[in-house]
Amino acid sequence: MTGFTVFLQLLASVAQQGGQPIMVTAHPWAPFISPMGEPFRSLSKADDPFARWFREADRNGDGFLTADEMRADAVRFFERLDSNHDGKIDSEELVTYEMQIAPEVQVNSNWKRTRQANLAEPEPGPDGDRRKRQRGDNGIDGYQIDGLQGAARYGLLNIPEPVAGADLDLNGSITLDEFGRSAVYRFQLLDSDRQGKLTLQGLESLIPSRPDARRRAKRRDDAVDTRIAIPIPEGN
Repeated sequence: MTGFTVFLQLLASVAQQGGQPIMVTAHPWAPFISPMGEPFRSLSKADDPFARWFREADRNGDGFLTADEMRADAVRFFERLDSNHDGKIDSEELVTYEMQIAPEVQVNSNWKRTRQANLAEPEPGPDGDRRKRQRGDNGIDGYQIDGLQGAARYGLLNIPEPVAGADLDLNGSITLDEFGRSAVYRFQLLDSDRQGKLTLQGLESLIPSRPDARRRAKRRDDAVDTRIAIPIPEGN
């Protein structure tokens, strides 16, 4: 039996079982990832994904984001993730999220530039200059000992996988109630001065910047490991 024949038999077996290969979707521009894990990507040079998320979440358009609005925004995204409409995000839907909707949450994915930063980059010169820039970019990878991981690189909170992080009872699936409660918890983390509302300007400073490939900070022996997600506030 030839190797080609074996290959054809394997393909037939997969087809009979209804199996589908896992495909990772690649997106060219760095997104803004909302506190509940939804990626917002720039649509043009002038488009600000972060501001677009805030405007869409601010349902009454008063310039303030409340806990109720953040929960409503989470419910909208939950309905998108719950593709079979059974009221929970199961392991298969979680894989779809991590592989296709927001592959940037994977810890081994590379840091990405925003569309604006990429357009601001000078046109490539000689091949040597292009290789030099690529080497610099490759120095900023998806896993840095002292760096942010996954979605934390593109969001407001240090939560590497915001959707899986909403599994409050750790049973392998996320219900609408858990997702909504997580949205309120995360609102409280962002509302550090307990005003009951968030502003666009107040949140902008929390967006992390892409690190410089030429500089790597030295880790102190007594430094806190910032890769761990911020805990849920007690008493909630």
